[in-house]
Amino acid sequence: MAHILQTSFLPSTSTLRRSPISASKARSHSLRVKAKIREIFMPALSSTMTEGKIVSWMKSEGDKLSKGESVVVVESDKADMDVESFHEGFLAAIMVEEGGVAPVGSAIALLAETEDEIAEAKAKSQSSSGISSAQVVEQKPKQKEESEQAVPAVAPTVSSTKTVALGSAVHPASEGGKRIVASPYAKKLAKELKVDLGTVVGTGPLGRIVAKDVEAAAAAAASVVAAALPASPAIAAPVAYGIELGTVVPFTTMQGAVSRNMVESLSVPTFRVGYTITTNALDALYKKIKSKGVTMTALLAKATALALVQHPVVNSCCRDGNSFTYNSSINIAVAVAIDGGLITPVLQDADKVDIYTLSRKWKELVDKARAKQLQPHEYNTGTFTLSNLGMFGVDRFDAILPPGTGAIMAVGASQPAVVASKDGRIGMKNQMQVNVTADHRVIYGADLASFLQTLAKIIEDPKDLTL
Repeated sequence: MAHILQTSFLPSTSTLRRSPISASKARSHSLRVKAKIREIFMPALSSTMTEGKIVSWMKSEGDKLSKGESVVVVESDKADMDVESFHEGFLAAIMVEEGGVAPVGSAIALLAETEDEIAEAKAKSQSSSGISSAQVVEQKPKQKEESEQAVPAVAPTVSSTKTVALGSAVHPASEGGKRIVASPYAKKLAKELKVDLGTVVGTGPLGRIVAKDVEAAAAAAASVVAAALPASPAIAAPVAYGIELGTVVPFTTMQGAVSRNMVESLSVPTFRVGYTITTNALDALYKKIKSKGVTMTALLAKATALALVQHPVVNSCCRDGNSFTYNSSINIAVAVAIDGGLITPVLQDADKVDIYTLSRKWKELVDKARAKQLQPHEYNTGTFTLSNLGMFGVDRFDAILPPGTGAIMAVGASQPAVVASKDGRIGMKNQMQVNVTADHRVIYGADLASFLQTLAKIIEDPKDLTL
C-alpha cells in the first residue's frame, strides 16, 4: 500500500501583485490568485524511520501529477515504498535527487498547482539548493575514482550501448519514461560495475533486478572482454564482487536502523538457555510433506507458536520498564538476510494458521522482503523471533534480543549424534541445538526451561503440526 506525500502551502508571489486589470482579464487573474506552490515532504514510512533515501523519481520535473499517483520510491529503514501525491499539480522542482537522504518532514520537492508557477517554484528551489545538495553525498571515495582511471580499456566495454542523454527529461533509473525496478544495492552495484540496468533481466519478484542479476551481467560482459583481451586476474576480481578492499562504506538506511536497534538492545538485561532436541520425527514429516510446498521454517514457526500457547509469559514483552504485556496474538518473526541488511518478516497468528497456508505465506513474505516491498505490519508486529542458521551448518549460536520483544530463539543445524537411550542402548539420532535469549525482567529461567521442554515434545512428536 503506497503512502501519501505530505505537502504544505507556499504562497506564490504572483498572488501578492496588485495592478489594475480589465474585466476581461478578471477570470484569469483569479485563477492565479488561487494558485499555490506546495512543499513535498519526506514521509514517515514506519514508526522507527528518522530519515529516508530517494531510490528513484518516477516523475520528472514538469510532469503533471494526479491525486494518488506514485511520484517517488523512498527507501525507509526496512523497505522501499512507492509514495503517492496527495494533490494534483505539476512536479516543479526536485530538491533531493536520487541517492540523496533527507530527514522525515523535510522538503524533497516542490509541487506547482499550475504551469505558470513552475518557474517560480524552481527559483524557490534554487534559493535553498545549498542545503538540499549537501544531503546528496558522493558515495565513491577518491580511491575508487583513481582505480577507475587506472583501467580505461575494460570498463567502457562493460557498459551498454544504451545511454541517457544529459538534460533528458527521463531519469537514469528509467528507460523511455518506463521505470526500471531494481533494489538500491543493485543500482549501486550497477554504477560500480558499469552495467546498464536497461539491459539486465531481473529474477526477483515481479521482475525486480537484484544484486545477483547485476553481478551476472557484469560477469558476462567481463567474459566477452576476456575473449578479446589478454587475461587479467587482477582486474577480474573487483568486477566479480564489486568490493574494493580498504574503502570506507557508510551504512545503508537499513543497516543504520539495525545498528540503532542492536545498541538499544544492550539496555535490556538478558540471559540465555540452551536445549538439545531430537529431530528424527520432524525430519521424516518434512520429507513427507515437502512436495506440498511446506518449508522447514514454517514447521519450526508452527511448533514454536504451539509451545507459546502453553507458555504465554515467553510471548510477553516489557516496553516501559515498569510493566509487561501478555500479547494477545502469537506472531512469529523470522530473521532473513537481504541485500544490505537484515529484516524479520512476521508470520501472524502462527498458532492458528495451518502449515500449508503458513508455508505459502512465508514464501510470499521472503519474496517481498528481498524485493524490499514489505509493509510495516509485515515486519514490525512480531512477538517472538526465530533466527535459523542451520542451513549453513552452524550447530549453535546466540541471538541478540530485538527491542520490544521478550525472547528470540537461535536454531542450529540438525546433525546425527550418538545417543544413549534410557535402557542403556546406544544409537544414532538427529539432534539440533536451540538457544533462547530472553528479557530477564519478565521471563525467568524456569519459564524458558518449561517452554523448551514443551517445544521439544512437539518437535519429537509432530503430529499436531499438520492439524
